[in-house]
Amino acid sequence: MKDELKERTVVLLKPDTVQRGLVGEVLSRFEKAGLKIVAMKMVWVDEEMLVKHYPDDRTEFLKGMGEKTLKTYEEYGKDPGELIGTKDPLEIGKLVNSWNIEFLKSGPIVALLLEGHNAIDNVRQGVGNTLPTFASPGTVRGDYSTDSPIMANRQKRAVKNLIHASGNKEEAKYEEELWFHKEEIYEYKRADEEAMF
Repeated sequence: MKDELKERTVVLLKPDTVQRGLVGEVLSRFEKAGLKIVAMKMVWVDEEMLVKHYPDDRTEFLKGMGEKTLKTYEEYGKDPGELIGTKDPLEIGKLVNSWNIEFLKSGPIVALLLEGHNAIDNVRQGVGNTLPTFASPGTVRGDYSTDSPIMANRQKRAVKNLIHASGNKEEAKYEEELWFHKEEIYEYKRADEEAMF
């Protein structure tokens, strides 16, 4: 990747995307937006790999996830202590993290490495808010999911939001090295690259 303006980002099409037959639709959206698939594989991942992807030592991230969950409970007038047994944001974040791990190991996923200008932001815009209830129409989550944290937490499971997308450059680099070996990543030119950039 010689062009310093290009970025790579990891996208995981979660078990709900695979099971609902939406892989082609989602891939098509990325490709039509000018993002190039430079690596792709279908895998059924074990817990050891997922603990590396969702490490429990990211306390600020986990606490933030817990705070978002508490806010949702407040908006719906529900008591998190009653429904999930705690009101501590970090503990809630750890709980949600464990549900994410369980969900990702429940079926096959498609792991992608996408490349393009502003790939990280473009992918995140295209997939929409991590909470499908708040995702805008036209985004993948907004068009194909209506799941919410309140429904997921009641059932003690992850929010079925179809996709994971790297959140920033550091995360994208870490996830690229975690999910793909160098020999799985391909350099090539798409026919439309010159027309787009």
